[in-house]
Amino acid sequence: MTLAGILPVVPTPFDSDGAVDLAAMQRLVEYAVQAGVGGLVFPGFASEVEHLSSVERRQLLAQLVETNAGRVPVVAGASAETVDDVVEHGQAAGVMGVNWLMIQPPKSIGSESTAVIDFMGAVAARLEGMRFILQNAPAPRGSDLSPETIVNVAKAVPQVAYVKEETLPAGPAITAILEAGIDTLQGVIGGGGARYILDEYRRGACAAMPAIEISELHVALDRAWREGDHATARDIYIRTLPLLTLQAVYRMRLTKHTMMRRGILDNTYVRPSTPELDAVSTADIDANLIKLGVMAADNAQAMA
Repeated sequence: MTLAGILPVVPTPFDSDGAVDLAAMQRLVEYAVQAGVGGLVFPGFASEVEHLSSVERRQLLAQLVETNAGRVPVVAGASAETVDDVVEHGQAAGVMGVNWLMIQPPKSIGSESTAVIDFMGAVAARLEGMRFILQNAPAPRGSDLSPETIVNVAKAVPQVAYVKEETLPAGPAITAILEAGIDTLQGVIGGGGARYILDEYRRGACAAMPAIEISELHVALDRAWREGDHATARDIYIRTLPLLTLQAVYRMRLTKHTMMRRGILDNTYVRPSTPELDAVSTADIDANLIKLGVMAADNAQAMA
């Protein structure tokens, strides 16, 4: 199985009391699959993964897998500070039938090739049936691995089938990784919320992992690009950029606000400390949603 197209990171829905909302997870999955995505990713940074317990992660992933019912590939986030914890997350996903794992090497081991190879190799030895997406997130949150380190790890650990490259700028890194010609590497996936997707695709990225809130537009962009209609892809890209620049600031608050406006979520509850949406920022986001055609103007007025 290969991974391609738009692979959104699914957010974690909560109820008004702050508990995970499994019914809302069903609605999120249905929305994304109906939008035509190429796969689903959970949990990731955009899922508030650092604020979820192991039990919550498993409950939500199990609900996602059940609702998806094999319609699109599922990638389970398995990043953790220790090999044991990564393996535990990977084994839990495997029990659910998920064999794609996304792993961000912990910052604590450093960014040198030897340390990252040792870490990923130890994980691979204990998860033999799994395929890995090596996530390379930028500092300060990620390890910000160099293209040289990524290439060395991918050569040394054949279970690394994909790289999610989202350092800044990601474009030159994607070029360097693909030019290395690693036989076991199936492709490079872009990140960064799809804010740089055309540059990534032009350099040979096979997929993108944005947030979920405008999946149908990202799917339309992806399809236009693959069909050679680069003008349409660029038009969609330019139209989405104002919202995506706001998403870079408000993160999952914007995602959840958008999904609430679209009738998929019931609230915008988040656990991490992130910038709050006030009346002005909310109005700006809503104006973008109306311009993009994903929310009616009268709906915005009714919810104001």
